Amino acid sequence: MEQQELIPNLFRTEYRKIVSVLCYLFGMDHIETAEDIVSDTFLAATESWSVNGNPENPTAWLYTVAKNKTKNYLKRNTLFEQKLSKEIQLNTSSTEEIEIDLSVKNINDSQLAMIFAVCESSISTESQIALALNLLCGFGIQEIADAFLTNKEVIYKRLNRAKEKLRKEKLKIQQPTLSQIEDRLPTVLTTLYLLFSEGYYSVSHDTVLRKNLCFEAMRLTILLIDNEKTNLPDVNALHALMCFHSSRFEARVNENGESVLYHQQNEMLWDQKLIDDGIHYLNQASTGNNVTKYHLEAGIAFWHTKKEDTVEKWESILQLYNQLLQLEYSPIAALNRTFALSKANGKKEAIEEAEKLQLVDNHFYYSLLGNLYTDIDNHKALSQFELALELATTAADKKTISNAIQKLQDLL
Repeated sequence: MEQQELIPNLFRTEYRKIVSVLCYLFGMDHIETAEDIVSDTFLAATESWSVNGNPENPTAWLYTVAKNKTKNYLKRNTLFEQKLSKEIQLNTSSTEEIEIDLSVKNINDSQLAMIFAVCESSISTESQIALALNLLCGFGIQEIADAFLTNKEVIYKRLNRAKEKLRKEKLKIQQPTLSQIEDRLPTVLTTLYLLFSEGYYSVSHDTVLRKNLCFEAMRLTILLIDNEKTNLPDVNALHALMCFHSSRFEARVNENGESVLYHQQNEMLWDQKLIDDGIHYLNQASTGNNVTKYHLEAGIAFWHTKKEDTVEKWESILQLYNQLLQLEYSPIAALNRTFALSKANGKKEAIEEAEKLQLVDNHFYYSLLGNLYTDIDNHKALSQFELALELATTAADKKTISNAIQKLQDLL
């Protein structure tokens, strides 16, 4: 791999690991120090490799340099030594003896500890996601700004406020206790769910899909599954949901970058391995008596991996939506339920239910009504699609709606 590709790729995969390990070692007060050391490591890689070529084992090179830079920093920075966390002082007699453990196990332990630290309830959900993207996924400020449809200055301030809040709370970065898991796991899962959702339907890069966000959410969820204390039914249900949705990635967008509606997707492009993984994790989630929204949404996503329209499929999806709305009402879930209702009971009943929702600021609402009115009242359908087009924000959505309008105009 050429250097111009290798270093960005390693930055994406290794930056987050080393930062997590150093944060785990130093504590919440010194997140910026950890980030500075790792950034300096990658700067050294860029300078050295451009002159000497890529090392035989680039990852090992980065780990060695990061360890050395950490030890050198501790030696020369007496102020840092004075503030160094008590845990490090107790475990080492001098900075030279500090072990920078970059083993797979310690990396995973560090990232798990960071997930629960980042998802502290005292900071906002937006800040939790921003911190997760920054510290756990290695996303830069500009990338996070793109994800939130804002500018770098806003994200920079948001991250700094969140870090300062965590410092004031004197929050420790440590392996979560059972009580902390019980208290914070819902927030952790919400953060991972929202991270996946932003990738699954992204409005930030004027595209319908950002796979990198989805795969980061899946990677972090697997960290929870791989830990005995957090390998719980709702975690498995969330990962099953992600697997089922991810299985259709390649079929959701055509060669022109346009979104492909579900009924038009080529099921030969669906990833059967991910579908099988989803079934496995959904089975793992079936223990116990607690049913979460992740269980229900995973069930809905499972039925969408069955392309054939059957009474059993759409009736099952409809009932799952009914349970989901009783558990946690969401306008979007109600809208999606209406589509399932049209498939199970017919368009006329679905139109009556859809129009009760009155989601007049949502282009999906008008797109759904356009689809439901098609072949019943094509003039009404056309007017609904035109309203949808006015509200759509991404080029892909606009193209999809425009295609529907063109087809109707050809019929009228």
